[in-house]
Amino acid sequence: MRILIADDHALFRDGLRSLLQSQGHEVVGEAPNGKAAVELATRLRPDLVLMDISMPELDGVAATKELTAHLPDVKVVILTASEHSETLFDAIKAGAQGYLLKNLEAEEFFALLERAGHGEPALTPALARKLLQEFAKPVAHESASNVPDSLTDREREVLELMVEGVTANRKMAKRLGVSENTVKFHVRNILDKLRLNNRAQAVGYAMRHNIVDREGGT
Repeated sequence: MRILIADDHALFRDGLRSLLQSQGHEVVGEAPNGKAAVELATRLRPDLVLMDISMPELDGVAATKELTAHLPDVKVVILTASEHSETLFDAIKAGAQGYLLKNLEAEEFFALLERAGHGEPALTPALARKLLQEFAKPVAHESASNVPDSLTDREREVLELMVEGVTANRKMAKRLGVSENTVKFHVRNILDKLRLNNRAQAVGYAMRHNIVDREGGT
């Protein structure tokens, strides 16, 4: 993958660059703050941006929101030392594809990075649980009447699998008997119709509004 690193610590960037290159990834640029990350990503169009949260000029959440709004094909994965739930929720709401902690073992880090590269959520099980619990909470301004009737039967099947915890495109494709590209197409339609940024938000929305039948889900 072509990766851009955004972190305000030069020594950390150096170490991460070496680690990524050792696994065959191309580091196309490095940014010391969120503003520079947005500018470089706009110019270099990397496949993925590894984004720290606490940075000068423009923090990681704000930079992620700007990138996902203007460069939807560029995936953003937060890589931070912050374990605060609020930071995690804000990053995912901003459109981040994943949220990784800097204390991860290299093997798990690269496995999750590969998932992000395939358009799947990059979250450890513990953070995924936190996220689902948060998005499952009722939101005062939302009502069932906001749920669109335009989801097709197949899109509801895809959404139901996501609620069950089936996140990998390959696994969903196998369960539904379709191609991975078809799964990606349905997921994109679901997000567009629900006006959401990512799969985690779609799962929380579905759970709040009982859009899908969760009987038998895990």
